Amino acid sequence: MKLQPIGHVESPLTDRSAAPRQADEGAPEALLVFAPEYARAMRELRPGQEVLVLTWLDRADRSVLAVHPRSDPDRPETGVFSTRSPDRPNPIGLHHVRITAVDGLGVRVAHLEAVDGTPIVDVKPVLGRER
Repeated sequence: MKLQPIGHVESPLTDRSAAPRQADEGAPEALLVFAPEYARAMRELRPGQEVLVLTWLDRADRSVLAVHPRSDPDRPETGVFSTRSPDRPNPIGLHHVRITAVDGLGVRVAHLEAVDGTPIVDVKPVLGRER
């Protein structure tokens, strides 16, 4: 199995520990920057469209199998497959965002909680509804 990054995130978020845990907790706009060889793949992306961005959480601890949700020691330890923890065996991030602008190889999106430099693995449309 081989994953190939298709681009990276440019974001004002640079510190993982200070980043919002979820998009609705104050995540800023960010720029998805695609590698030139993927220009054809992004051609139909448009402002207003909702997409799912899959990222590789490259700063994650891949040995973690259980966490206290939201790092709260009062919550019972829970297996990572039942949480949104970035620390997990295969740290794939899933981000539901809305495109606000497209300019060349850059796609600006609203409310992305990924930190600057995070590799992008894929982008998929949200089907069945538009905002």
